[in-house]
Amino acid sequence: MVNSETVILKNGLKVLYEHHPAAVVSHVAVMVKAGTRDEGKGEEGLAHFIEHCLFKGTKNRKSYHILNRLEVIGGDLNAYTTKEETCLHASVMNQYLPRAVELIADIFHNSTFPEKEIEKEKDVIIDEIHSYQDTPYEQIFDDFEGQIFKGHSLGHPILGTEKSLRAFKRKSIVDFIKRNYHPSVTVFSVSGSIGLEKAVALAEEFFGSKKSTTAIPKRTTFKKYQSSEVEVPKAISQVHYISGIPGYALNDPRRYTLVLLNNLLGGPGMNSRLNLNVREKYGFTYTIESGYHTYSDTGIFFLYFATDQKHFNKTLKLANQELDKLCDKPLGDKLFQQYREQLLGQI
Repeated sequence: MVNSETVILKNGLKVLYEHHPAAVVSHVAVMVKAGTRDEGKGEEGLAHFIEHCLFKGTKNRKSYHILNRLEVIGGDLNAYTTKEETCLHASVMNQYLPRAVELIADIFHNSTFPEKEIEKEKDVIIDEIHSYQDTPYEQIFDDFEGQIFKGHSLGHPILGTEKSLRAFKRKSIVDFIKRNYHPSVTVFSVSGSIGLEKAVALAEEFFGSKKSTTAIPKRTTFKKYQSSEVEVPKAISQVHYISGIPGYALNDPRRYTLVLLNNLLGGPGMNSRLNLNVREKYGFTYTIESGYHTYSDTGIFFLYFATDQKHFNKTLKLANQELDKLCDKPLGDKLFQQYREQLLGQI
């Protein structure tokens, strides 16, 4: 049985421990409430850029020593950025957990952001942007969110733009961190078998001395949704199509209903309505799906497919018919129970 426990340190840092009695590997993560939506004008992509630059050297280590510290004992160190948070995480054998926590704390608190490395990393991320632009399936989702959240930082692409990246300076990084990286909006989490007491002790040792501040900027809630339609010509063999609307937020109780609805419409199961009635029945498309993503104060519900130009109008018509059925025909008790069991099994 898995038990989760939470402790809040004096400086506001939240410690989350999940106990797995038989685990021989421990997973640790530090997540701060600072993502793409916390970027100001001209800062598009800065949160993600900082995530990359955190690994470029600290007051105690050069980049090589950071990357080698856990690799030599078979561990894993990585990070990611989303629209709402930045996370550093590591997985190691239990006996090396203190080493992993010390390393993450060093990266989190003592990164120096050398100017030379900053310039080098700009080219790395610009190359990453170009790879996304060469992948229509990836690019269309960025463009879609840009339309849904037009005029709001939630619509910024996580990677930013080549123009915004070129403008970043060391001061840009330092100012963003000073503004957003505080213990009161940070979670230190451990999953393993070490016990809550040891997890809290590690948090206290490596993160407890950092003082918090009350001057944390408040996020602006997105409220001004306007429908729009955009067509982007590309020299590719397929038509990629996506449509959708804002959905329920992360803590909205109605989200459970939307999760179930999305699952039966176009979720991961091969028996979803879109898959059965468009792909399997007619063979018009290889990929057709619906999705529901949540944020702290809003969300997105969407339908996506890719198909040859000659099948586009037929595919769109069939997809819309499935949406109409959801609106017009109530789901019977038997089917409701079936899809609910399916969702529980997937979870």
